[in-house]
Amino acid sequence: MEAGNTKTALVTGSTDGLGRGVARELARRGYAVILHGRSEARCEEAAAELPGGAAGYLVADLSSLGEVRKMAREVLAGRERLDLLVNNAGVISRERRESREGFELTFAVNYLSHFLLTLLLLPLLRRSAPARVVNVASAAQSPIDFEDPMMERSYSPMEAYARSKLAQVMFSFALAGRLSGTGVCVNALHPASLMDTKMVRESFGRPMSSVEEGVRAVVRLAASSELVGVSGRYFEGTREARAHPQAYDPAARERLWELSEGLCGALDAGR
Repeated sequence: MEAGNTKTALVTGSTDGLGRGVARELARRGYAVILHGRSEARCEEAAAELPGGAAGYLVADLSSLGEVRKMAREVLAGRERLDLLVNNAGVISRERRESREGFELTFAVNYLSHFLLTLLLLPLLRRSAPARVVNVASAAQSPIDFEDPMMERSYSPMEAYARSKLAQVMFSFALAGRLSGTGVCVNALHPASLMDTKMVRESFGRPMSSVEEGVRAVVRLAASSELVGVSGRYFEGTREARAHPQAYDPAARERLWELSEGLCGALDAGR
C-alpha cells in the first residue's frame, strides 16, 4: 500500500524475467511497487510473491497507444506520488508485425509506448521529485533510419530490436536535458548480456548471464544513493559507458523526438 513517505515505483513488463526480479527487489527495499503486464492472472501471480504485496497492478498491452494512455490515466488518478518509473517491457518479433496504430511492433512496444507513458506521467514525477526514470535499453544499438523508421523497405528482427533500444537511449538523453533542474533524473542502461529470460531463450538460445545480474544493475540505477542527481547517462551493468554515436547527435535526438510526438499524435489527444 502507498502510505506516508513510502516511495512508489512503476515497473513495466514486471510479470516475468528482469522486470519481475526488479519489482521483487524494489519491494524488498520498501518501495510500494505497481506492477504491469498484459494478463491480469500473471499480474496477480507476480503480486503474490512481492514482500508486503503489490501497491497495485495495471493490465495494458503496450502495442496500443490507447491502452498506454488508459494506463497513465489510472496512475494519475490513483496515485499521490511516483518516485520511480522503470521502462522495462520489451519484445523481439521474428517477422515484421505492426502495432494497433500501424507502427512497426518492436519500435512501438520497446520505445514509443514508453516515450508516451513517460511524458504522460511527468506531472506526477515532477511533483514527487526527487524522482528517477530508468530506461532498460541494450548494448545492441543500431542507428535509426529516419527515411524508413518503420522498416517497411527491409526488416530484420535484430535490427528492429537494436534500433528500438538506441531510441530509448536517445530519448533518455533528450528528456534528461529537458528536465534539468527539476529533480527528475533520467538514465538508460544495458543491464546484462543475454540474461536467462524467456525472451532471450526463445530468440537467442543459450543465455550468457543471470537475471539476478541484470536486477542488480537496474536497481542500482533506480535506487542507489551513489547516483543521486546523475542524469542523462548510459550504463552497461553498473559502469557508465558510451552508447552508439547517434545518441550524442543533438539533431538526431531532436528529430527522433519530433517523429515520436507525431506518431503519438498530440500528447493530450485521447487522454
